[in-house]
Amino acid sequence: MKQIIRNNKGFTLVEMAIVLVIIGLLLGGVLKGQELIENSKSKKAVNDLNAISVAYNGYVDRYGRIPGDDGPVATLQARGGNWANITVAGNRNGILAITPAQTFATGGESVAFWQAVKASGFIAGNPADTGVAALPTNAYQGLIGVANNTTGITGMVQGLSVCISQVPGKAAAQLDSQLDDRNPATGSVRATIGAAGLNTAPGAAPAPSATATYSEDNQYTVCRAL
Repeated sequence: MKQIIRNNKGFTLVEMAIVLVIIGLLLGGVLKGQELIENSKSKKAVNDLNAISVAYNGYVDRYGRIPGDDGPVATLQARGGNWANITVAGNRNGILAITPAQTFATGGESVAFWQAVKASGFIAGNPADTGVAALPTNAYQGLIGVANNTTGITGMVQGLSVCISQVPGKAAAQLDSQLDDRNPATGSVRATIGAAGLNTAPGAAPAPSATATYSEDNQYTVCRAL
């Protein structure tokens, strides 16, 4: 009677080493991919902030008026092209009437601002959009808004500012580092959080006081002087 020989040999050390190397490469690729995604969002956020500044100054140079404060509607629509699609305009008093509380809302001359910079071609988008839909979204699924910072973030230079909401803590620190001094409470870039430590609402307005430090556990509204 022949004896049946069973081969119970397991993985060799070499085979196990190869498997571990493959797993390490896969994990490294995933982490690297996440890092690239985060960096691309950060670059887009910086570009968005810069684009609004360029749009504002370009508009003033071209038309001699503040976007959003320009008007009346009929005068702007007469420019033709995309201007025919706008629905609101400002009162031409030389002041952009958007309070910090209206940064991501539709009050004051907020919608007029976004319709004007879109109709003029300085930023992409449909100039006919109204309400919150008129405000662009940012890389973090929050909103981009502008305000006249007369009673806004404590210590920030008074005047116009552009803000983005729902920015994760790590990204907020990175933005501040690229654009300013990495300190959320000083310089031309300021950051605020909600009362509960999170700013999860896309349209949460900037708080009156800037936060002292950045935490990766929080989300921020980041504002920059325009």
